This record gives sequence, structure tokens and C-alpha cells, in this order.
Amino acid sequence: MLLHVIARGRIGRGPEADLVERYRARMSWPFRITELPDKGGRVPTPTGDCRTVALDERGESLASTAFAERLGRWRDDGVRETRFLIGAADGHEAETRERADLLISFGKATWPHLMVRAMLSEQLYRATAILAGHPYHREG
Repeated sequence: MLLHVIARGRIGRGPEADLVERYRARMSWPFRITELPDKGGRVPTPTGDCRTVALDERGESLASTAFAERLGRWRDDGVRETRFLIGAADGHEAETRERADLLISFGKATWPHLMVRAMLSEQLYRATAILAGHPYHREG
């Protein structure tokens, strides 16, 4: 299953981009990042069965294992792509939130979008490691 991050704004060069690249290089699942301008731009058309996850402050806060289980279930159900939408500074439009299959939050704090991209990349790596039985994730 393709893990596809679709983010508003450009990450450029810097420590956040380095973190994203670090987790991308470790990932055994297909992983893609599409950057869109803060306003406008075209979200790529999915290529088959797709789930959409919007990162939103009103979303569900999932433990890493629960997040991994959700991804694993979708993968096992034949979902070909899961998209993770990171909005611009003002978040997502109501229509985007309503159409999403899942809204997730990284807590009550407000995070800079570049940090969210790095944190999401780490959580995606962690989820795939959990599903593979890799010792990266330690719990308890």
C-alpha cells in the first residue's frame, strides 16, 4: 500500500527535511510526498481504492499501535493508497474534513507544519515497523 503525504507548503532544506528524508529512507512500504502551494494546486487523482486521513486539531489522537493496526487493516483489505493531508496555516476546509475517512491529531498543541510532516513521517515508519515485527517500537 502506498503511503502518500500531500502537504500544503514547501519544506525546502533544513532539519525538518532531513528528518523526513531519514524516515523515508528507512521505510519498506512505498512512500511519496506531494507538495502543494498554500492555496490552489491540484491534488493528484488516486489510482484505485484509497483512504484519506486528514491531520486536524479536532481529530482523534491514536496511539502508535492503534495507528499501525488501522493501516494494517486497510492494507489487508486491499486498499492501494492511503493519503495523509496536511493543511496550510488555517487548516483544512470543512469539506475536506467531512470527506476524510479518518481525522487524526498529534495532540492539543499547535505544531508548525514542517514539524507535522516530520512527525507524520516518523509515525508512518513506526507503524510499518510495528506491522513488520521490527524492534524499533518499544512499548511500556
